[in-house]
Amino acid sequence: MARLADYFVLVAFGPHPRGSGEGQGQILQRFPEKDWEDNPFPQGIELFCQPSGWQLCPERNPPTFFVAVLTDINSERHYCACLTFWEPVEPTQEGPCARDAAAREEEADEGGSGALSPSAPGPPDQLFAPKTLVLVSRLDHVEVFRNSLGLIYTIHVEGLNVGLENVVGNLLTCLIPLAGGSQRTISLGAGDRQVIQTPLTDSLPISRCSVALLFRQLGITNVLSLFCAALTEHKVLFLSRSYQRLSDACRGLLALLFPLRYSFTYVPILPAQLLEVLSTPTPFIIGVNAAFQAEAQELLDVIVADLDGGTVTVPECVHIPPLPEPLQSQTHSILSMVLDPELELADLAFPPPTMSISSLKMQDKELRAVFLRLFAQLLQGYRWCLHMVRIHPEPVIRFHKAAFLGQRGLVEDDFLMKVLEGMAFAGFVSERGVPYRPTDLFDELVAHEVARMRADENHPQRVLRHVKELAEQLYKNENPYPAVAMHKVQRPGEASHLRRAPRPFPRLDEGMVQWIVDQAAAKMQGAPPAVKAEKRTTVPSGPPMTAIVERSGGLHGNSARRLEVVRNCISYVFEGKMLEAKKLLPAVLRALKGRAARRCLAQELHLHVQQNRAVLDHQQFDFVVRMMNCCLQDCTSLDEHGIAAALLPLVTAFCRKLSPGVTQFAYSCVQEHVVWSTPQFWEAMFYGDVQTHIRALYLEPAEDQDPFSVGEAPLQGDERSALDVASEQRRLWPTLSREKQQELVQKEESTVFSQAIHYANRMSYLLLPLDSSKSRLLRERAGLGELESASNSLVTNSMAGSVAESYDTESGFEDAEAGDVAGAVVRFINRFVDKVCTESGVTSDHLKGLHVMVPDIVQMHIETLEAVHRESKRLPPIQKPKLLRPRLLPGEECVLDGLRVYLLPDGREEGAGGPGGGPALLPAEGAVFLTTYRVIFTGMPTDPLVGEQVVVRSFPVAALTKEKRISVQTPVDQLLQDGLQLRSCTFQLLKMAFDEEVGSDSAELFRKQLHKLRYPPDIRGTFALTLGSAHTPGRPPRATKDKGPSFRTLSRNLVKNAKKTIGRQYVTRKKYNPPSWEHRGQPSPEDQEDEISVSEELEPSTLTPSSALKPSDRMTMSSLVERACCRDYQRLGLGTLSSSLSRAKSEPFRISPVNRMYAICRSYPGLLIVPQSIQDNALQRVSRCYRQNRFPVVCWRSGRSKAVLLRSGGLHGKGVVGLFKAQNAPSPGQSQADSSSLEQEKYLQAVVSSMPRYADASGRNTLSGFSSAHMGSHVPSPRARVTTLSNPMAASASRRTAPRGKWGSVRASGRSGGLSTDVGSRLAGVGPPQANGAPPDPGFLRPQRAALYIIGDKAQLKGVRPDPLQQWELVPIEVFEARQVKASFKKLLKACVPGCPATEPGPASFLRSLEDSEWLIQIHKLLQVSVLVVELLDSGSSVLVSLEDGWDITTQVVSLVQLLSDPFYRTLEGFRLLVEKEWLSFGHRFSHRGAHTLAGQSSGFTPVFLQFLDCVHQIHLQFPMEFEFSPFYLKFLGYHHVSRRFRTFLLDSDYERIELGLLYEEKGERRAPQACRSVWEYVERLSKRTPVFYNYMYAPEDAEVLRPYSNVSNLKVWDFYTEETLAEGPPYDWELAQGPPEPPEEERPDGGAPQSRRRVVWPCYDSRPRAQPDAISRLLEEMQRLETELGRPPERWKDAWDRVKAAQRLEGRPDGRGTPSSLLVSSVPHHRRSLGVYLQEGPVGSTLSLSLDSDQSSGSTASSSRQAARRSTSTLYSQFQTAESENRSYEGTLYKKGAFMKPWKARWFVLDKTKHQLRYYDHRVDTECKGVIDLAEVEAVAPGAPTMGAPKTVDEKAFFDVKTTRRVYNFCAQDVPSAQQWVDQIQSCLSDA
Repeated sequence: MARLADYFVLVAFGPHPRGSGEGQGQILQRFPEKDWEDNPFPQGIELFCQPSGWQLCPERNPPTFFVAVLTDINSERHYCACLTFWEPVEPTQEGPCARDAAAREEEADEGGSGALSPSAPGPPDQLFAPKTLVLVSRLDHVEVFRNSLGLIYTIHVEGLNVGLENVVGNLLTCLIPLAGGSQRTISLGAGDRQVIQTPLTDSLPISRCSVALLFRQLGITNVLSLFCAALTEHKVLFLSRSYQRLSDACRGLLALLFPLRYSFTYVPILPAQLLEVLSTPTPFIIGVNAAFQAEAQELLDVIVADLDGGTVTVPECVHIPPLPEPLQSQTHSILSMVLDPELELADLAFPPPTMSISSLKMQDKELRAVFLRLFAQLLQGYRWCLHMVRIHPEPVIRFHKAAFLGQRGLVEDDFLMKVLEGMAFAGFVSERGVPYRPTDLFDELVAHEVARMRADENHPQRVLRHVKELAEQLYKNENPYPAVAMHKVQRPGEASHLRRAPRPFPRLDEGMVQWIVDQAAAKMQGAPPAVKAEKRTTVPSGPPMTAIVERSGGLHGNSARRLEVVRNCISYVFEGKMLEAKKLLPAVLRALKGRAARRCLAQELHLHVQQNRAVLDHQQFDFVVRMMNCCLQDCTSLDEHGIAAALLPLVTAFCRKLSPGVTQFAYSCVQEHVVWSTPQFWEAMFYGDVQTHIRALYLEPAEDQDPFSVGEAPLQGDERSALDVASEQRRLWPTLSREKQQELVQKEESTVFSQAIHYANRMSYLLLPLDSSKSRLLRERAGLGELESASNSLVTNSMAGSVAESYDTESGFEDAEAGDVAGAVVRFINRFVDKVCTESGVTSDHLKGLHVMVPDIVQMHIETLEAVHRESKRLPPIQKPKLLRPRLLPGEECVLDGLRVYLLPDGREEGAGGPGGGPALLPAEGAVFLTTYRVIFTGMPTDPLVGEQVVVRSFPVAALTKEKRISVQTPVDQLLQDGLQLRSCTFQLLKMAFDEEVGSDSAELFRKQLHKLRYPPDIRGTFALTLGSAHTPGRPPRATKDKGPSFRTLSRNLVKNAKKTIGRQYVTRKKYNPPSWEHRGQPSPEDQEDEISVSEELEPSTLTPSSALKPSDRMTMSSLVERACCRDYQRLGLGTLSSSLSRAKSEPFRISPVNRMYAICRSYPGLLIVPQSIQDNALQRVSRCYRQNRFPVVCWRSGRSKAVLLRSGGLHGKGVVGLFKAQNAPSPGQSQADSSSLEQEKYLQAVVSSMPRYADASGRNTLSGFSSAHMGSHVPSPRARVTTLSNPMAASASRRTAPRGKWGSVRASGRSGGLSTDVGSRLAGVGPPQANGAPPDPGFLRPQRAALYIIGDKAQLKGVRPDPLQQWELVPIEVFEARQVKASFKKLLKACVPGCPATEPGPASFLRSLEDSEWLIQIHKLLQVSVLVVELLDSGSSVLVSLEDGWDITTQVVSLVQLLSDPFYRTLEGFRLLVEKEWLSFGHRFSHRGAHTLAGQSSGFTPVFLQFLDCVHQIHLQFPMEFEFSPFYLKFLGYHHVSRRFRTFLLDSDYERIELGLLYEEKGERRAPQACRSVWEYVERLSKRTPVFYNYMYAPEDAEVLRPYSNVSNLKVWDFYTEETLAEGPPYDWELAQGPPEPPEEERPDGGAPQSRRRVVWPCYDSRPRAQPDAISRLLEEMQRLETELGRPPERWKDAWDRVKAAQRLEGRPDGRGTPSSLLVSSVPHHRRSLGVYLQEGPVGSTLSLSLDSDQSSGSTASSSRQAARRSTSTLYSQFQTAESENRSYEGTLYKKGAFMKPWKARWFVLDKTKHQLRYYDHRVDTECKGVIDLAEVEAVAPGAPTMGAPKTVDEKAFFDVKTTRRVYNFCAQDVPSAQQWVDQIQSCLSDA
């Protein structure tokens, strides 16, 4: 029984003590006046009566009622029912606050007070003060409170004749039962009657309609998120204008959480004065008046539910985990069925007439039933995870959280994890875990109804029926007697609050009330206490748990087979069949990824343990340990599947004898797993073991069979679970004698204590490393010592986090010294012991004893381990495979000998046995070697089934781009080991784990040496330069004294002079000062606009090199003439050095030696081609306008159109650009910048006039170019089709308005007529392009083209005015920078060699990352610009490429243009020349871009040259018959330009190469045959031996200009990036790549068949071209072999091949078509339209457009005539049209007599005067030549006679014979005249010869 009301209080308005605007509440009276003993008076009630603050009000409001909830220090809830009414303010009360209250009320709309209204009764300034009647109770009977307070108010207002004291006294003395479903009628003595019903069970919450209202206000989704938020301990804030709504919403939310109890701050109505409570760090559920919404919005981590608006706002920083699927969606759909039953019927054609909608109260119970089912599903089987730690004197119960999550299959689930860690669940375990107690609806549901819920899942109607059944029970619990709710309580009349109250609420007589209370108390003492006996029972456990979602076992579908493998392997191990076991081991290790297999392993191993000990031999021990490690490596720190728990007894059981008296146990080999350092794991294990032992205490000995699995005790037979035993014991407990009770308590306590000692030992076994000097083990496990944050403890998340952070400051392993391992372990064990012993009630004496024991245990164990460690070192090491020595190049030396490593798979699937099939070559076990040239791994696959394949992976040290330390698991022992990941720009990746025998110092040494070799301090330290020379890498450069002034000293002096003269501008005109060479060492950053050299300010002077340079001059000149550039210039007809020196004026260009001392431009070659008319001394001035002084020079001339291609660096600000910028008229005194610009302009003019067509016309036929208005265009993105480069209207407009500079007059005079036409129209010549998209006919365009196009960077040419004399035009394009190439290459590397296996296998992820790299887009841009330049050159205009500094993209474009335009560069010799000229001589910075030295380390690797090679590869793919070299040649150069094996690609310019003495050493130094220093020399030597660089399909068109497609869709990924041969490493070092010769086939001695030479060729392992050469290579090899067998010296392959080709050509062909070699006949002719740039005039203006269309039909009628006029070769890539087509002098049919005894046959004969041969074919259209008669061998042609079998009808004069040196041919024509003609033709042919 309990009091209905504890206190009755009257609270009234009082002025604020500090006289501020607001008032405050004052307690006028409270009854009883002294506190109850069991229940003190709650403080601060006056705040809760008016939560929005006490304020006066200008009108009388109706009375209000609400219930506030207060929670006291013991978590008891007190319900304060408040009824507030308003009374007029008495004059005495009107303090200072009353006067301004009215004004304030106008603004503030708080607490339901209205604005001043004229209708208010009483005088206008009358104010009303609130007064509140409060009833405080611990029971929750809201309606009774409302009625009782209403009754008191009614008696007062209506003036009823009833004593208020009596009513209050009766109220305070009314007693009602707490629960049990009784019914009580009460009366307060005013003629009233109320019926109170108590709920059936106290534990179920009472919700009335609150849950249903909550769903109505917020909706399903919002309530569900609030539910999850409250469960996962977030802060929830309700807002509403109604207080009653707030308390209902809070009550509803709490009702939903049942069976969990909310244990944090719970304030349904929070007063305004206490709003700062909202910023508390702990979770809460609070309600606040909506007036304070603004304050609520400032809170960052509070979920705000607005009841009036129906919204829930979740802040960004808060994540509410949703319910696990499928529960989330199931709950959602059931809720909608309950709330909106019509939803199901909404779509029916004939809906039922009426729907029975449940009442609000019933709906409320249905909603609660849904949540009750949800909890039953979530927590199903929870009792199987309870650990009974103690039974007496009080049950101590722990919950095994990890096992629960593991068995439910919800380890990953955020929601359940948080719920189980929360305070509410901890309360749930301690309250509901008790095995013997009263049960309620939830216990029944979770135990018995789970199966039904499973079955109903997919039947909504059945689910609804179940919900309704549960709802009935809940409803019955709240309303046990539904019919008898007859209340009779007086209420005040309508609008009674507006009538003038007769008087204020009276003061009650305290004495009288107190007397009534005392009377009742006296009566109670006599009566016996009404104790209702609770019915206690054993709580049912229900069925064992199952996973929430049955995970489909697809991954381990064949698990039975796997388990069989595991069992077999273990039995082999224990039977000593080691070979069998070894074969099965890889499969077992794979199978152990599955949970079932790991369980099976633990069970099988248990069977082999006798009496807690199993002694194994060394091999068995190794196998067992490996399998255990493999099992444990996938265990999380929680060990949710109990694997570590099952293995724990085993690791202390399996052991091996090391020597007499020294035994090593398995635990010393399985320590490296995170689970051992997790306190939660040890606690769960400990409690599980304690439970087993305590259960054994109470079981009869016969029953006690120790179940296998710790933590889950399955019911075997009639075996009772620990909970059943405990329940039985709790039932008997009260019946036992005191002594017996004591005895049981002691037994239990000592059981726990002995387990604690046992665990202290176990923990020391697994935490102390075998080598206690190493603290590494523990450092890696940060988990040690995080005991306080153990999730089994009842700490909230926020606290646990802070504890975890603070632990290492206090005593963690972080600061532990190496020797302090023992201390750290002792601390860890002590924390554990403290926690579990206090929780399980061990006496303090025992606990102290334990603390003393732990250090001794640890110390003892360390001593045993030392012996074990010592002995284990003496063990013969396991036979590791022998290290395979790599083959080295001549001159390559080993720097570090092999370190044992495992090579791990890296995401390229083929090596690991991926989709390409083939074996799993990786992981492989072997060693890594570091040599002066390469990093090499050699080894064997770890998978024994792969066989004895050698795996080699290597790359040049110089190619290393990234090195990072990693920590990986070794594939065999599954131990965590340090590793290295090395990535190279030759697309190799070594991902290695060091073997445990490799110390960290060796690994560190390897890294340091690698770094030293990768970045030598000086270029002389590179492999190419140290090879074969005595120079040691470490020697400081240039120690010797220079003989004679070297370039360096000269340059130094020159620079000094330069510095002196700066500032004295016009001192002298004689002295020449070259630009500063100071900052050569550190190249300029990419983005620097222009580097102005030191002597920039000095005026240009005539160039007279000082006399000191004279002697060396001649030497330099002669050697320069031999350079590649010079040979090429002579080939192109650009002049020879002799003609330049004699100044033959007929030549337009000359070779100038002006740069022979590299004085003008450091990065240019010594000899340059410049226009004939320009003097050498002018060049110095011109060069200043260009970046890096790289002024425009000619590098190629078209043989046909005589247009020239020039290259230069980008312009300085004061170059052409400055010249074109609109300037004011300059002052008369010419500034020096002007003179440079003028020189520059003269220079460009000279270039234009040196072109034959333009020399006489002096440029009158071109018009002006660009204005600043149209610089907006750029090279299009891959999808764009047309690049607009100008806009005529804008052009003319801007030209007219531009102020005229110095060229104004020239521009204006007589030229205005043509101003509006523009570049595009000029380029386009006439109207539209041809219909098939081919470029317009070049001949047609010529007259209107500009003479010179300058291709510049768009950014540089901003604001450029048109060219003054209008002979050149600027084409601004947007190009990418070097740093973009670098970034793109990085991504390309990652895409091709990912480094770790892809998350989604298959080609999609590769293609996605390839696209992200944008590499192909850059190649597309390069090809596009190159084709544009090729078109311009082909149409007769010259082009100057002037991009960036002139050494990266410029070089790429210029080289590609020459390659596309000139077939010579597509030969082996020509390509070499091209690279030497454009890349080496013109100063591409190979060392800087390849980061060859320490200085370049920061700038990183930028593969500009590789990108060029990729472009060439793309062209090669599209035109396979145009290149003499094979694709392998490109890959070879791609590999060796970064390998630093050859000197060719070292250093940044010819100047640096001369300075280092690399350029001209060849002549004098040929004393001994050296290793090849030059890559070209190497290629030449290799080509003599093998045709590997030769392209058999080479059959070039004469003068064919190639125009490749450049769309990204036409480009292919170069296989250089993706292929790999693990058999021998990269195939580019040819000497190393030669595999062992194949053994010849031999007859077997027993006369059997010879052994087959067939072998399996694996992708990614073997080099396919070598294992399976193409037909021609195979035949050439065969020929060489046969010749050797015949004893003849074998012929060179090239001679043999040339002979074959010649023989092919000899055989003629009748129909005018032929191919140079029958081997190359292709069925598909390549009819390709080349990619043209066609220029079209559109409606807006003309455009220079890059046409990128794909193949279109070449046949088009509109342009057929023009098409015919064009050279066919420029349009079609007709590979099959060769020179033979014209060589048919005479042809016809002749009969020819076959050889001896063969018949006559008619053949088609062709006489070819050019080739001097007579060819014959089977018939006229036959393409295959059947034979050739060489006319050189013919001796005579004479009339012949018919022989046997000759055609009968023919005149015998038609026969003639041809006699050759070999034989006589008999012919017969169709008639005599034709015979005569044939004879004459042959005779004339012979006489010509």
